Amino acid sequence: MERRIGDRIANEILMYFRSQRKSAQDVSLSDYIDTGSDGAAISLIDVVSDDEDLTEQLGQREMIRRMCDAMDAVLTDQERQVILLRYGLSGRKPHRQREVAQVTGISRSYVSRIEKRALEKLRAALE
Repeated sequence: MERRIGDRIANEILMYFRSQRKSAQDVSLSDYIDTGSDGAAISLIDVVSDDEDLTEQLGQREMIRRMCDAMDAVLTDQERQVILLRYGLSGRKPHRQREVAQVTGISRSYVSRIEKRALEKLRAALE
């Protein structure tokens, strides 16, 4: 009887060590991977993440990709130019309607109409 209990205990210990070996390759984002020049510990999350959440960044990239695809599919060249200038897309700073009018050589009220029409097309394309 004592031998059976001893076998069970040995078996449980063996199973425990096997399970630990399997999880030894698991990586946690909070694991420390190095020490910075200031002596502070650096974790994996510090390396792969900015101040923003990684999931949020991926969602934003997907939305930007969808917006660019929709712009290419439904907008005219003039509408695309007005939207790019007006909202500062493609790494540019946003411009006021008056500034867009000066750049494109059309009136401010026409920029407003083009912008409104382009936004309606984009909204419909993205729905």
